[in-house]
Amino acid sequence: MLSKAVDALKSDKKVRTIIIRSEVPGIFCAGADLKERAKMSSSEVGPFVSKIRAVINDIANLPVPTIAAIDGLALGGGLELALACDIRVAASSAKMGLVETKLAIIPGGGGTQRLPRAIGMSLAKELIFSARVLDGQEAKAVGLISHVLEQNQEGDAAYRKALDLAREFLPQGPVAMRVAKLAINQGMETIPTKDRLEGLLAFKEKRPPHYKGE
Repeated sequence: MLSKAVDALKSDKKVRTIIIRSEVPGIFCAGADLKERAKMSSSEVGPFVSKIRAVINDIANLPVPTIAAIDGLALGGGLELALACDIRVAASSAKMGLVETKLAIIPGGGGTQRLPRAIGMSLAKELIFSARVLDGQEAKAVGLISHVLEQNQEGDAAYRKALDLAREFLPQGPVAMRVAKLAINQGMETIPTKDRLEGLLAFKEKRPPHYKGE
């Protein structure tokens, strides 16, 4: 269902900002169903994890701003889902963690790449190695989320903050927003140009580089 929803949103030019939230009180996404997983044969696990990774990657590649509104538990694949969003906001009572190593597995939905980009490699390793779970205040302190809110009686404080942010984004030029997101995302990754390789080679050979604009 999530995969189909993301596919529909990809090409809908009327969509300007996407908020991912849960309507289950106290839970954003608790991760994979471990009872279901335990019944899977080894030949089923690979495609299952690949499908999860593909959906999460599709969310990361959505062309418009995405906001994860974390009003409850976001564990394992649930946190990986949130990490695929551009911005994360959470209630102080929310719990977040990549807890896979407790189960003798590793995060399979992109968390090993996206958590270091969000909070730095050393701290990401510490959290993954320890399977530590953070509350909203702790997550804000390490930079995992952008905003932390005291939970309200309705249990949707993070969602309400996400709506506020979306309203801030809406007046901006839609094409500029898409291009800005693309530029930021591509800038976070090494761009494999010939000039980059020439620069490294020139440094190694102690000579001036000869750039060709390629």
